Amino acid sequence: MFLKFFILAATFLLSCADVERDSLYDSEGINYGGKDLVEAPGKGNDIANYRTVRIGEQVWMAENLDYRVPFSRCYDNIASNCGAYGRLYDWATAMALPAMCNFIVCISQISAKHRGICPEGWHIPSREDWSELLFHVDSENGGDGYYYDEYYAYDSYTAGRYLKANSGWLENGNGEDKYEFSALPGGGGEWNGSDLWDFNYGGRYGVWWSSSEYDDSGVARLSMPYNSEYAYYTNDGKPHLYSVRCLQD
Repeated sequence: MFLKFFILAATFLLSCADVERDSLYDSEGINYGGKDLVEAPGKGNDIANYRTVRIGEQVWMAENLDYRVPFSRCYDNIASNCGAYGRLYDWATAMALPAMCNFIVCISQISAKHRGICPEGWHIPSREDWSELLFHVDSENGGDGYYYDEYYAYDSYTAGRYLKANSGWLENGNGEDKYEFSALPGGGGEWNGSDLWDFNYGGRYGVWWSSSEYDDSGVARLSMPYNSEYAYYTNDGKPHLYSVRCLQD
Protein backbone atom coordinates (compact mmCIF):
# COMPACT_ATOMS: atom_id res chain seq x y z
CA MET A 1 0.00 0.00 0.00
CA PHE A 2 2.79 2.41 0.90
CA LEU A 3 4.64 1.61 -2.34
CA LYS A 4 1.50 2.28 -4.38
CA PHE A 5 1.02 5.62 -2.63
CA PHE A 6 4.67 6.56 -3.24
CA ILE A 7 4.44 5.80 -6.96
CA LEU A 8 1.24 7.82 -7.33
CA ALA A 9 2.76 10.75 -5.44
CA ALA A 10 5.92 10.71 -7.53
CA THR A 11 3.89 10.60 -10.75
CA PHE A 12 1.82 13.56 -9.58
CA LEU A 13 4.90 15.63 -8.74
CA LEU A 14 6.54 14.90 -12.08
CA SER A 15 3.33 15.79 -13.89
CA CYS A 16 3.27 19.10 -12.02
CA ALA A 17 6.88 19.72 -13.06
CA ASP A 18 5.95 19.15 -16.70
CA VAL A 19 2.95 21.48 -16.43
CA GLU A 20 5.15 24.14 -14.85
CA ARG A 21 7.75 23.77 -17.60
CA ASP A 22 5.15 23.69 -20.37
CA SER A 23 3.63 26.92 -19.05
CA LEU A 24 6.81 28.75 -20.03
CA TYR A 25 6.11 28.23 -23.72
CA ASP A 26 3.42 29.00 -26.25
CA SER A 27 1.89 26.41 -28.58
CA GLU A 28 4.92 26.50 -30.89
CA GLY A 29 7.43 25.95 -28.09
CA ILE A 30 8.60 29.57 -28.12
CA ASN A 31 9.29 31.51 -24.93
CA TYR A 32 6.70 34.12 -24.13
CA GLY A 33 8.11 37.54 -24.97
CA GLY A 34 9.91 36.19 -28.03
CA LYS A 35 13.09 35.29 -26.14
CA ASP A 36 13.57 32.17 -28.22
CA LEU A 37 13.53 34.01 -31.50
CA VAL A 38 11.29 32.95 -34.37
CA GLU A 39 13.94 34.48 -36.63
CA ALA A 40 16.18 31.48 -35.91
CA PRO A 41 14.46 28.66 -37.80
CA GLY A 42 17.63 26.56 -37.87
CA LYS A 43 18.82 23.98 -40.40
CA GLY A 44 16.32 21.31 -39.43
CA ASN A 45 17.23 17.65 -39.22
CA ASP A 46 17.91 16.95 -42.90
CA ILE A 47 21.47 15.66 -43.09
CA ALA A 48 21.86 17.34 -46.48
CA ASN A 49 22.01 20.65 -44.61
CA TYR A 50 25.08 19.67 -42.58
CA ARG A 51 28.74 18.99 -43.26
CA THR A 52 29.84 15.47 -42.37
CA VAL A 53 33.24 13.88 -41.86
CA ARG A 54 34.61 10.35 -41.66
CA ILE A 55 36.99 9.69 -38.77
CA GLY A 56 38.22 6.12 -38.58
CA GLU A 57 35.21 3.83 -38.96
CA GLN A 58 32.73 6.52 -37.94
CA VAL A 59 30.90 9.23 -39.89
CA TRP A 60 30.01 12.29 -37.81
CA MET A 61 28.19 15.53 -38.29
CA ALA A 62 30.87 18.20 -38.57
CA GLU A 63 28.50 20.78 -37.09
CA ASN A 64 26.34 20.98 -34.00
CA LEU A 65 22.70 20.18 -34.62
CA ASP A 66 20.58 23.27 -35.29
CA TYR A 67 17.09 21.78 -35.32
CA ARG A 68 14.44 24.04 -33.84
CA VAL A 69 12.08 22.01 -31.66
CA PRO A 70 10.10 22.93 -28.52
CA PHE A 71 12.33 23.40 -25.45
CA SER A 72 15.49 23.96 -27.53
CA ARG A 73 17.31 27.24 -27.11
CA CYS A 74 19.82 29.59 -28.69
CA TYR A 75 22.62 30.49 -26.27
CA ASP A 76 21.65 33.61 -24.31
CA ASN A 77 18.37 33.58 -26.29
CA ILE A 78 20.20 35.30 -29.16
CA ALA A 79 19.28 34.01 -32.61
CA SER A 80 22.74 34.46 -34.12
CA ASN A 81 24.19 32.06 -31.53
CA CYS A 82 22.14 29.25 -33.06
CA GLY A 83 23.79 30.00 -36.37
CA ALA A 84 27.23 30.06 -34.79
CA TYR A 85 27.01 27.14 -32.35
CA GLY A 86 23.82 25.22 -33.13
CA ARG A 87 20.97 24.91 -30.65
CA LEU A 88 21.03 23.70 -27.06
CA TYR A 89 18.76 20.90 -25.84
CA ASP A 90 17.80 19.25 -22.59
CA TRP A 91 18.45 15.51 -22.65
CA ALA A 92 14.88 14.30 -23.02
CA THR A 93 14.34 16.68 -25.93
CA ALA A 94 17.56 15.57 -27.63
CA MET A 95 16.52 11.94 -27.20
CA ALA A 96 12.91 12.59 -28.34
CA LEU A 97 11.70 11.04 -25.08
CA PRO A 98 8.92 12.24 -22.75
CA ALA A 99 9.93 15.22 -20.60
CA MET A 100 9.53 12.99 -17.54
CA CYS A 101 12.71 11.15 -18.64
CA ASN A 102 14.69 14.15 -17.39
CA PHE A 103 13.76 13.02 -13.87
CA ILE A 104 13.37 9.25 -13.99
CA VAL A 105 15.30 6.29 -15.44
CA CYS A 106 14.21 5.67 -19.04
CA ILE A 107 16.79 3.11 -20.15
CA SER A 108 14.04 0.75 -21.35
CA GLN A 109 13.12 3.36 -23.97
CA ILE A 110 16.67 3.81 -25.29
CA SER A 111 17.66 1.81 -28.36
CA ALA A 112 21.20 0.73 -29.24
CA LYS A 113 21.45 3.42 -31.91
CA HIS A 114 18.94 5.88 -30.55
CA ARG A 115 17.87 8.35 -33.22
CA GLY A 116 16.40 11.01 -30.97
CA ILE A 117 16.07 14.26 -32.95
CA CYS A 118 18.87 13.33 -35.37
CA PRO A 119 18.22 12.92 -39.10
CA GLU A 120 17.01 9.57 -40.35
CA GLY A 121 19.92 7.13 -40.49
CA TRP A 122 21.77 8.98 -37.70
CA HIS A 123 21.71 8.70 -33.92
CA ILE A 124 22.68 10.35 -30.64
CA PRO A 125 26.17 8.97 -29.89
CA SER A 126 26.55 6.71 -26.88
CA ARG A 127 29.37 7.03 -24.38
CA GLU A 128 31.09 4.17 -26.25
CA ASP A 129 30.69 6.00 -29.59
CA TRP A 130 32.38 9.09 -28.19
CA SER A 131 35.09 6.92 -26.63
CA GLU A 132 35.82 5.31 -30.00
CA LEU A 133 36.28 8.75 -31.53
CA LEU A 134 38.68 9.96 -28.82
CA PHE A 135 40.68 6.73 -28.82
CA HIS A 136 41.06 6.82 -32.61
CA VAL A 137 42.33 10.40 -32.53
CA ASP A 138 44.81 9.56 -29.76
CA SER A 139 46.01 6.42 -31.54
CA GLU A 140 46.81 8.38 -34.71
CA ASN A 141 48.57 11.22 -32.92
CA GLY A 142 50.44 9.57 -30.08
CA GLY A 143 47.88 11.02 -27.71
CA ASP A 144 47.42 10.28 -24.05
CA GLY A 145 44.24 8.99 -22.44
CA TYR A 146 42.75 6.22 -20.37
CA TYR A 147 39.70 3.97 -20.02
CA TYR A 148 38.01 4.07 -16.66
CA ASP A 149 35.18 2.56 -14.63
CA GLU A 150 32.79 -0.22 -15.49
CA TYR A 151 31.27 1.82 -18.29
CA TYR A 152 34.37 1.52 -20.47
CA ALA A 153 34.54 5.25 -21.07
CA TYR A 154 37.68 6.82 -22.54
CA ASP A 155 39.00 10.22 -21.47
CA SER A 156 41.72 11.90 -23.52
CA TYR A 157 44.22 14.49 -22.38
CA THR A 158 45.02 15.49 -25.96
CA ALA A 159 42.17 14.78 -28.42
CA GLY A 160 40.63 18.22 -27.94
CA ARG A 161 43.62 19.73 -29.71
CA TYR A 162 42.76 17.88 -32.91
CA LEU A 163 38.97 18.02 -32.71
CA LYS A 164 38.37 21.64 -31.71
CA ALA A 165 37.66 24.17 -34.47
CA ASN A 166 40.52 26.50 -35.38
CA SER A 167 38.34 29.53 -34.68
CA GLY A 168 35.40 30.44 -32.46
CA TRP A 169 37.00 29.65 -29.09
CA LEU A 170 37.78 32.49 -26.69
CA GLU A 171 41.07 33.10 -24.87
CA ASN A 172 43.28 31.29 -27.39
CA GLY A 173 41.28 28.11 -26.95
CA ASN A 174 41.19 27.16 -30.63
CA GLY A 175 42.35 23.75 -31.80
CA GLU A 176 44.00 22.43 -34.96
CA ASP A 177 40.80 20.92 -36.38
CA LYS A 178 42.94 18.20 -37.97
CA TYR A 179 39.90 16.00 -38.74
CA GLU A 180 37.52 18.84 -39.70
CA PHE A 181 35.29 17.80 -36.82
CA SER A 182 35.15 21.50 -35.89
CA ALA A 183 34.09 21.16 -32.25
CA LEU A 184 32.65 24.48 -31.08
CA PRO A 185 32.11 25.94 -27.59
CA GLY A 186 28.33 26.17 -27.50
CA GLY A 187 28.25 26.41 -23.70
CA GLY A 188 25.18 25.34 -21.77
CA GLY A 189 22.07 26.45 -19.96
CA GLU A 190 20.24 25.69 -16.75
CA TRP A 191 16.70 26.63 -15.76
CA ASN A 192 16.90 28.60 -12.54
CA GLY A 193 13.26 28.21 -11.56
CA SER A 194 12.35 31.88 -11.74
CA ASP A 195 13.97 33.78 -14.59
CA LEU A 196 13.86 30.92 -17.08
CA TRP A 197 17.42 30.12 -18.19
CA ASP A 198 20.91 30.90 -16.97
CA PHE A 199 23.43 30.44 -19.77
CA ASN A 200 27.13 29.90 -19.15
CA TYR A 201 30.48 28.97 -20.71
CA GLY A 202 29.59 30.03 -24.26
CA GLY A 203 32.81 30.45 -26.24
CA ARG A 204 34.74 28.57 -23.56
CA TYR A 205 33.30 25.05 -23.28
CA GLY A 206 31.85 22.64 -25.77
CA VAL A 207 29.51 20.10 -24.15
CA TRP A 208 27.67 17.32 -26.00
CA TRP A 209 25.02 14.87 -24.88
CA SER A 210 25.37 11.11 -25.12
CA SER A 211 22.56 8.56 -25.07
CA SER A 212 24.14 6.77 -22.08
CA GLU A 213 22.05 7.18 -18.95
CA TYR A 214 23.66 6.77 -15.52
CA ASP A 215 20.58 7.08 -13.30
CA ASP A 216 17.32 9.00 -12.88
CA SER A 217 19.03 12.39 -12.95
CA GLY A 218 22.31 11.97 -14.81
CA VAL A 219 23.67 11.21 -18.26
CA ALA A 220 27.21 10.97 -19.63
CA ARG A 221 28.21 14.12 -21.47
CA LEU A 222 31.45 14.92 -23.28
CA SER A 223 33.21 18.21 -22.54
CA MET A 224 36.06 20.13 -24.14
CA PRO A 225 37.35 23.24 -22.32
CA TYR A 226 38.98 26.30 -23.86
CA ASN A 227 42.04 26.14 -21.59
CA SER A 228 43.32 22.62 -22.29
CA GLU A 229 43.39 19.82 -24.86
CA TYR A 230 41.36 17.57 -22.56
CA ALA A 231 38.19 15.78 -23.77
CA TYR A 232 36.45 14.15 -20.85
CA TYR A 233 33.18 12.80 -19.44
CA THR A 234 31.06 14.01 -16.60
CA ASN A 235 27.71 12.81 -15.31
CA ASP A 236 25.38 15.79 -15.55
CA GLY A 237 21.74 16.63 -14.93
CA LYS A 238 19.33 15.85 -17.73
CA PRO A 239 17.36 19.13 -17.58
CA HIS A 240 20.48 21.13 -18.51
CA LEU A 241 20.91 22.45 -22.04
CA TYR A 242 23.83 21.24 -24.17
CA SER A 243 24.82 20.69 -27.79
CA VAL A 244 24.10 17.66 -29.97
CA ARG A 245 26.27 15.95 -32.57
CA CYS A 246 24.80 13.08 -34.55
CA LEU A 247 26.60 9.92 -35.69
CA GLN A 248 25.71 7.86 -38.74
CA ASP A 249 24.15 4.47 -38.02
